[in-house]
Amino acid sequence: MELPLVVGVDGSDSSLRALDWAVDEAARQGLTLRLVHAARWERYEGNLPSFSADRPAGEVMADHIIASCAERARLRDPDVKVSGEVRPDDAVSALLEEGHEAFAVITGNRGRSELSGMLLGSVSLTVAARALCPVIVVRGAERNLRGGFGRVVLAVGDRAEDSAAARFALGEARARGCELHAVRAWRRPAGRHLDDTDHVYEEQAARILDDALSQVEADEGGTAPRRATVEGPAHRVLLAASADADLLVVGALRRHGHTGLQLGRVSHSVLHHADCPVAVVPQQA
Repeated sequence: MELPLVVGVDGSDSSLRALDWAVDEAARQGLTLRLVHAARWERYEGNLPSFSADRPAGEVMADHIIASCAERARLRDPDVKVSGEVRPDDAVSALLEEGHEAFAVITGNRGRSELSGMLLGSVSLTVAARALCPVIVVRGAERNLRGGFGRVVLAVGDRAEDSAAARFALGEARARGCELHAVRAWRRPAGRHLDDTDHVYEEQAARILDDALSQVEADEGGTAPRRATVEGPAHRVLLAASADADLLVVGALRRHGHTGLQLGRVSHSVLHHADCPVAVVPQQA
């Protein structure tokens, strides 16, 4: 069964950017697009105008959001099949439930209710941390959003989450017809200064990179990803790489018996600060 691409919409500027990005992604991947609006978001918006004497204002507003977003999607790409639903639930619960049967869940980086000073909305962060499927948080500059760099970046870490992330990143690069750059950060031990042994740490990083990609390359075939080992803290290396990327893909470990993913400092940093959309891809431990 073909899984849909799910996007959360609430009428905010951020969700409209996510919607536009999701339409383009659905076209690239040949997927149907499913729009989801959680009606209980409205209770946090203050008083709503009354549109009808017969229907609650929140219900009318929710239906309007879904209808207008569906029309926006069809105008952007008439070939993408679009469906929509108002879910009588909070945003996090609705999107997590939809993620049980989705290719990916797409959100904006901040909703209508979020405080203006927040870097990333609580809904986006919670869904990225708990969903069973990949979650893509749409953020960044216009050129990054429209795929103007022709580059997908894969963050390669230390743990077993990298294979699912690598497969997802490779699929994205193929769908876009662009390069996949796999990046591994490395650092010399604290207290050590630049010397002739630094090549040992860089070579270790290169081996980790090769190990993470070898099985995926063997299974998937095709063009090998470009590899880069970069000295520096991982979050800074990836933020720099995001500046000229169309998508940054990071892995997250889902441990049996735990309700959420293990999102560490690096994942949090790129979700809050990256210059391009960020995909968080779960892998079972």
